[in-house]
Formats: sequence, C-alpha cells, structure tokens
Amino acid sequence: MEAKETLKAHVAKLATLTDDQFDYFFSHFKKMSFKKGQAIITGGDVVDCEYFVISGCLKSFFINDDLKMYILQFAMPTWWASDYNALYSHAKATINVDCITDAEVLCLSGSDREKLCDEIHSAEHFFRWRTNKGYVAAQKRLLSFMNNDAKHRYEELLKLYPELYNIVPKNLIAAYLGVSRETLSRLYHT
Repeated sequence: MEAKETLKAHVAKLATLTDDQFDYFFSHFKKMSFKKGQAIITGGDVVDCEYFVISGCLKSFFINDDLKMYILQFAMPTWWASDYNALYSHAKATINVDCITDAEVLCLSGSDREKLCDEIHSAEHFFRWRTNKGYVAAQKRLLSFMNNDAKHRYEELLKLYPELYNIVPKNLIAAYLGVSRETLSRLYHT
C-alpha cells in the first residue's frame, strides 16, 4: 500500500475527512527513507517533527549516565514516534529515535500539526484521540512494570505484538522489558 493510502486508512479509524481535506492534510507530510541503524533523533537535537511509520521498525530509547539503554517504544507500520517532550516544549531531545530496520516514514512538523488542527476540526479530533490512545498505552505499560514480573511482561508483549519477535533483536526486546539478555533467553526458552 502506498504511503498516502496507509495514512488515509490510519486516520479513518479515528476521524472522517473528505477527500479534499485528506489531500490537504497529506500535503503537510514529507516522505523520508532511513537505513537500518540510522538515527532520526539524537539526544541534544532540536526536535520539530513526529514520524508516522509506513514500513520498517523504529525504536525510541534513552541511555542513562551508566550507558544503560532503556527502550520506551518500538514503532512499527502505522505507529508514530518522536521525542514528544522536546517537540512540544521546544527543549533539546533526551529521547533517541533510530531504525531497527530500513524504514520509510512520513514526517509532520509540529507547526504543521497545529495548523492542521486549527483548520480542520476532524484533524484535531484525530490527533487528540491518537494522543489519548498513546497515553493509555503508556499508562498500561507503566502499570505492568509496577505490577508484573519479567515473565508476565514478556508473555504480554508476545501476545500483543508477536511480529516484534521476527523483527527486533532479542537484546532490544530485553531492554524494552527491563531485563538482561540472559534473563530474556531464559524466558524465551520456558
């Protein structure tokens, strides 16, 4: 499916735009291609875009002072990624985003998003509901970390996103789950 049709189907799940409105909406996106391992956002960057994944897989992550990686999100097709704190507060990036695989994305600047929300009520509705769904997912993940052991978090991830295990290296899944690679290996074989 071409990028425009992928985005149109995604938007249609939450909002109704006429064909003319969608064409205008789509005109604000810039298609970009990245290679496996390529950085999209690096800590310290000025962030002015969010990225809608058309193909491939991205990861959003943080590296602490002890150089330990914490993965906040994997972004597969029809998912969005950015350093949202940096994007909305105009701060320097603290979250990194890079490509686990080759990826094609649609980039939307923060100013264009605001413009679209001001001009098309359905676009504002779409972005509001998309953001709400993101908050709910983040809250569920945080609660899972507080209430569940590593085995349960692993099983939950496998149930929700089985395709991740064919795309994402095991060391990155371990970083997402907050466990060592060795612990993940034990969970993977139980």
